Amino acid sequence: MQDKTHQNIKTTAILLAAVFLLSGCTRQQEPVKKNSLRIGVSLYRGDDTFINNICSELEDKAKAYERETGIKINLDIQDAKGSQNTQDNQVERFISLGCDVLCINPVDRTASSRMIDKAMTAEIPVVFFNRQPVEEDMDRWDQLYYVGINAKESAVKQGSIIVDLYKENPEAVDLNGDGIVNYVLLEGESSHQDSLIRTEWSIQTLKTGGVPIEKITGGIANWERSQASALMEQWLIQYPGTIELVISNNDDMALGAIDALERAGVQKINLIGIDGTTPGLEAINSGKLLGSVSADKERYAGAIFDIAVAKAQGLSVVTDTPLEKGKYYWSPQEIVMKK
Repeated sequence: MQDKTHQNIKTTAILLAAVFLLSGCTRQQEPVKKNSLRIGVSLYRGDDTFINNICSELEDKAKAYERETGIKINLDIQDAKGSQNTQDNQVERFISLGCDVLCINPVDRTASSRMIDKAMTAEIPVVFFNRQPVEEDMDRWDQLYYVGINAKESAVKQGSIIVDLYKENPEAVDLNGDGIVNYVLLEGESSHQDSLIRTEWSIQTLKTGGVPIEKITGGIANWERSQASALMEQWLIQYPGTIELVISNNDDMALGAIDALERAGVQKINLIGIDGTTPGLEAINSGKLLGSVSADKERYAGAIFDIAVAKAQGLSVVTDTPLEKGKYYWSPQEIVMKK
């Protein structure tokens, strides 16, 4: 009898240990009541106009949240200045400082695995934004999220600006009336997925929409105004009087092209961009930029902030639209033209 009792106790102990181990392996983040939250934010480049707009919105969201909840938000925003090594070091620093959550705008979307490794080891959730890590990396952990813009949607909307204008008034697009719209293309980084998709689908939309286009030339300006300005200045010299349309992967490069046009005293060339940045919208209102595709930057930043704050406290994520695959948020977009 004594041996049987001993055996039962032993069996129960083994079962309890197994349950404990299993529960440990499937442990979920529990809600934590905190008086303050530390959010580490690393930017691929702080001088990017669109990213700058998003950061301003993030800061506004943090202030509003503090007023509403009384919970202090410590936003630690760092600029990686285009260096993945610098960004890796920033992530290490955020972890050492005890950040509750990380918000990362990757320098190199294909090199996110190192940052993910560090975050997973420290059990700190990550919200990536603007530059989407590869799917294999995003699938590694259920505490990884992404907030961005659907690049194909951006491009289709951008192309439709010209398609609609051409259908309404062909002469407004085919400026010399020869039956062909000659265009130049300003592209972002060669390795950036948004640049590749925007290029492909903006052109495809024009073709599908019946606009008789012909490419004169194109170049990579890495999203930068100054680089685009230099390219446009060169093209104006090489192809005088032939450019009718400038298609730009973003507003900053379109503004660079406008700078070159103004220096050369050239007018009556249509330019279209993407992002709806503050300077871009000003150029639209002044008639220098025909149109752009604008993300709802308040909702974009709001999604980053809402996910970050929820994960920092172990709460369920709630956004204004359901997350795709439980981790992807796509910001709404709209065409913007002069009213």
